[in-house]
Amino acid sequence: MKALSYLNAPFWLMGVVGAEKSYMKNPIIGSERLNKLGLHRKRVEIAEAMANSRRSRLARVVPDEHRAFFDQNGYMVVENFLPAEIYEKLLMETAEKTFAAREMRQGQTVTRMTPLPPEVLNANPGIASAARSPLAKGMIRYAASQGGQPHCFMQTVIAEPNKGPKDPQTDVHSDTFHATAKAWLFLQDVGEEDGPFCFVPGSHKMTPERLEWEYENSLSASADNRSHHASGSFRIQAEELDRLGLSQPVRMAVPGNTLIVADTHAFHGRTPSERPTTRAEIHWHHRRNPFLPWTGLDPVSLPLIREREMNLFLGVSDFQEKHMKKPTIWRDVGDVKLRSEAHI
Repeated sequence: MKALSYLNAPFWLMGVVGAEKSYMKNPIIGSERLNKLGLHRKRVEIAEAMANSRRSRLARVVPDEHRAFFDQNGYMVVENFLPAEIYEKLLMETAEKTFAAREMRQGQTVTRMTPLPPEVLNANPGIASAARSPLAKGMIRYAASQGGQPHCFMQTVIAEPNKGPKDPQTDVHSDTFHATAKAWLFLQDVGEEDGPFCFVPGSHKMTPERLEWEYENSLSASADNRSHHASGSFRIQAEELDRLGLSQPVRMAVPGNTLIVADTHAFHGRTPSERPTTRAEIHWHHRRNPFLPWTGLDPVSLPLIREREMNLFLGVSDFQEKHMKKPTIWRDVGDVKLRSEAHI
């Protein structure tokens, strides 16, 4: 390691007490010696205790039946989420209009992100009804064990099984070491052959077996040749699930207008699609510092930032690419239809 690298030590230390997860980028988090002494294990244990405390204060906004199902399984499923007339309006708004979008490719899959700033939401009341749904936000906050403003955008997943290498998101994995949430409101039926979301029920629970598995992986993650695994998004094999006393992933083929909310600290993934498919959805994700004792004080909820956070993120990414030589994975494809073909 170069001597000048140690100037980053304060930032590495800040990462340890924050949401930083990369074993490659942060040599403290990636230290085999410190992880043998229990650094990763202790981060996981403290984050789990804080998540349980915050969830107890967020529970009142989630209907009892959904909360009970989540506590047992780690996800929630709500069919016919929007009233029929609002869902139809949403489909009409997303059928022919064009929206400013970005795309990234991961192997055989292109993901399109369509930000939803206030001017887009205010011009499209159907989309706004979904994106601003108090029930959806409440469920997402509970799953993430965090208050504040979930990031929301329209997402299109385009599977091209005859192009490129394997999509890394089809490996069953955990997003990070602590509770965090993603949610999808599907704008079409998702069949068994359409590459549906899959999830390992109950894998959000930090059992002694899961904690030991986390410890074992922390010792070698920094040298792992799987880049996502080395970045702290641990991959898991089918036989390892058996060893942890977990079932194999459940494939979630669902009708349109179904909302799925999941704690993606649990094991999950995209099911590989054997034929070309295009799937559109309203998508949320919610991740904050796992060691915060409070559920409020979220800067993203401030009036000048709320619903503009994705465009602000993209603006910063573009600046870093242009002036700091830090490439961004999100390529600008201009104004496109939600379900158009891939442009990268």
